[in-house]
Amino acid sequence: MTVVLDTNAYSNWRRYGHWNNIISTANKVVIPSIVLGELRAGFQRGVKAKENERKLNDFLRRMVVEIGLVGDETSHHYALFKNHLREKGTPIPEADVWIAAVAFEHSGLILTGDGHFDNLPQVRVATMEDA
Repeated sequence: MTVVLDTNAYSNWRRYGHWNNIISTANKVVIPSIVLGELRAGFQRGVKAKENERKLNDFLRRMVVEIGLVGDETSHHYALFKNHLREKGTPIPEADVWIAAVAFEHSGLILTGDGHFDNLPQVRVATMEDA
């Protein structure tokens, strides 16, 4: 199984061990580049910036972990999702539309604490109840 980490899923996994059963058994763990940016912005505001960066880099070196880059194919998924949300009147944070597009491209299950991904029936989502 391929899983895609939302920012809060990575944070909750690190802090509390949530998602460990899913992350530890996944064949592939995709962490979107957007999530990396959000995490690093948070690290810079905290007192454990170097430690958090080291832990993230250790995680990224794992064989099953892949950075989900935004490319041409991703932009097509993003456009479809963005227009779907606009037509339904159910906007979600911009970064999450990109995360959903990366997840769709990788056929991955999004791990998240956010319910608004449910507004995108095109993607598969696991929420905290599934952790």
